[in-house]
Amino acid sequence: MSGHSKFANIKHKKEKNDAAKGKIFTIIGRELAVAVKEGGADPANNSKLRDVIAKAKANNMPNDTIDRGIKKAAGDANSVNYEYVSYEGYGPGGIAIIVDALTDNKNRTAANVRSAFTKGNGSIGTPGCVSYSFDKKGQIIIDKEECEMEADDLMMLALDAGAEDFSEEEDSFEILTDPDELGTVREALEKEGIAMVSAEVSMIPQNYVTVTDETVLKNLQRTLDLLDDDDDVQNVYTNLEE
Repeated sequence: MSGHSKFANIKHKKEKNDAAKGKIFTIIGRELAVAVKEGGADPANNSKLRDVIAKAKANNMPNDTIDRGIKKAAGDANSVNYEYVSYEGYGPGGIAIIVDALTDNKNRTAANVRSAFTKGNGSIGTPGCVSYSFDKKGQIIIDKEECEMEADDLMMLALDAGAEDFSEEEDSFEILTDPDELGTVREALEKEGIAMVSAEVSMIPQNYVTVTDETVLKNLQRTLDLLDDDDDVQNVYTNLEE
């Protein structure tokens, strides 16, 4: 989604009820556990863990909750059996959908994702059926109202730190990076006191599809809502033009 719609979606999710916040905390808690298992509990020596901690703070997760999650994962690393899985398919109207999940039961997750597609009159496809039309990028979103730096200065700061692209939307700035450079660019912004709404690896559509049919939009929203409610689902990407 474009920077503007990505920012709007983030605001919408943050304005939703406590259940939505609980879902976000569950997602981040699993990411913390996997990051600790893969690279250890010291953020100074684990760039992936630093990225997840930054994501946690951007979503207002309390510091003691973050610390507890790290300590629990460090002391119980052998019990962390989450694995990343990805699903691709088509929603109604031919909208491309990619679903990233982190699960301890792939059969359960696959069944839930398939059900979400089916209930929205869509269908799961084979791996690669839609991902070829997306680019994997590090994506940083900054709220204009929270940023005191001038747009040109912010752009130069980001590009000097290794960003690939910078764009200005109506109410936000979007910075794109190579996935491997996301942490470096984020840390450069942090050093300058730049508050970020989000900073994570994302799938960016190469082209967007406009849908005007209300029935198609209603079915698509049903699929997205079902996926959003599933604790195993980490992220959902589409090529829908907002």
